[in-house]
Amino acid sequence: MAQNKPSCVLVTRFSALGDVALALPVVYDACRANPDVRFVLASRPWITGLAQQKPDNLTVVAVDLKNKYRGLRGMARLAAEMRREYGVDAHADLHSVMRTWAIGAALRMRGVTVRRIDKGRREKRALINHRLRQPLKHTTERYRDVFARLGLEAPRTFTTLFPDALPPCAIAGDKKPGERWIAVGPFSAHRGKVYPLEQMREVVNQIASGNDTRVFLMGGGTDEKAILHQWADDRSNITSVADIDHTFADELALLARCDAMVSMDSANMHLASLVKLPVVSIWGATHPHCGFMGYGQSDDNAIQLDLPCRPCSVFGEKECQHNDYRCMTDITPQQILAKINQITRK
Repeated sequence: MAQNKPSCVLVTRFSALGDVALALPVVYDACRANPDVRFVLASRPWITGLAQQKPDNLTVVAVDLKNKYRGLRGMARLAAEMRREYGVDAHADLHSVMRTWAIGAALRMRGVTVRRIDKGRREKRALINHRLRQPLKHTTERYRDVFARLGLEAPRTFTTLFPDALPPCAIAGDKKPGERWIAVGPFSAHRGKVYPLEQMREVVNQIASGNDTRVFLMGGGTDEKAILHQWADDRSNITSVADIDHTFADELALLARCDAMVSMDSANMHLASLVKLPVVSIWGATHPHCGFMGYGQSDDNAIQLDLPCRPCSVFGEKECQHNDYRCMTDITPQQILAKINQITRK
């Protein structure tokens, strides 16, 4: 625990979109609990679209890691700029990788207090090796621990990026009374976290069979866009958001109006969580016990099979030892549809 409360905290998290989305609620909580402290969140350029309705004492800095701040020298330059421009006297490292170690080392040389996240790697290895069966500490709690060790409280108060009024929905316009909006994010970076696409297409068409329902398909890559475009052709009430020019702010405004989302263990789950959207999450190679469940999401809405080989990976990158990804293929569309209806047809 830091002896003196800092006046300006540099917060770093450069990793994937989902990891940064998980960090935002904790950063907002720390800002609101410490209004006399300035916080500077340094992340990838898309952070400016993600950090909606931010606290007044939070400054967001978009960092170009590919050019201006490339490599370890770039990180040292970034540290010097943060120290000079904002008077940083503490560093909350929510990433703990070589990049952020370099930032921390440069800041320590100037007397800045540095605290890093404990990722719990040993416990996670025990979990995927099946020596441990209990849930691990949630990632957001690991983030809170970093602030606590700087002498800063971060009580769990965050509910949504839009606590007061929703911004306009540029993607879909106004929602009709009695209409049900369901978002579907069928993709993830690794095969072990993707529900078979043909089965997911069946889920999408079954959801869209209701006359009162609109389905919004979420995805970003070129191949993903082509697949979602085909699915959207199946029914007039299915929209591929990937076909519409939009920003992160637009996407969050859409999700805030939806009634539920179907998502993999992926960034879409974490984006939905930022606007308090219930998520039917589908888990295969990975497991909620690893600590990456969406912020505020219910474990009851997780679809998963109790197999002796699960989890086999923290991030889903390993090849299936059975070569059939049974943890995903054996989940039926009916299981997913039942959970969606349970959430949205109360």
